[in-house]
Amino acid sequence: MTKQNVDLGFVSQNFLEGTHMCLIYKDDEERENVISQYLLSGLLNNEKVSYFAFKAIKEEIMTLLKNVGVVVNEQNLDVLSAVETYCPNNKFVPEVMLETLRQFYNTSIGKGYKSCRVSGEMHWALQQISGSERLMEYEALVNNVLVTHPVTAICQYDARKFSGELIIDCLKVHPYMIINGQVIENPYFMSPEEFLKQN
Repeated sequence: MTKQNVDLGFVSQNFLEGTHMCLIYKDDEERENVISQYLLSGLLNNEKVSYFAFKAIKEEIMTLLKNVGVVVNEQNLDVLSAVETYCPNNKFVPEVMLETLRQFYNTSIGKGYKSCRVSGEMHWALQQISGSERLMEYEALVNNVLVTHPVTAICQYDARKFSGELIIDCLKVHPYMIINGQVIENPYFMSPEEFLKQN
């Protein structure tokens, strides 16, 4: 499979589709700027875009996009509940969510989209939902899935809510991280096999 370059929207350089990034933030305005540009770029480039929101509804996301000055094709954008997406039947099973990502890629390409991208608000994992303790296992395994099903992904972690220990693990399972609106290669990244062997 030949991966194509995609425009993330908030940085000048392009990255290969299937790039797995974490946005660890303390500033809501910075987060909104990065995410709105990221979603907008996908929509303008004929990508299928899914947003997994903890509380926001589609109208709020559309307003966020309109605030950056562009009206987009709403049909290209799905805004889904993070809890319902990651935890069907109120339980988080990594293998189920990994299959959801594969299906999302296959369906998007099958419908003629150029590529596809997602972003998820990850603080659903702080709701004591069964299986949520497997979050970092899932994040590690995502890297293997994106080799064959290159969904571009930004996982959003609010550093004000998650523990320092989990944030450190988060860095270990994302090849790229977003700092001050820039994407940098993550020096803490470990291969899925290495990470899972240690945890």
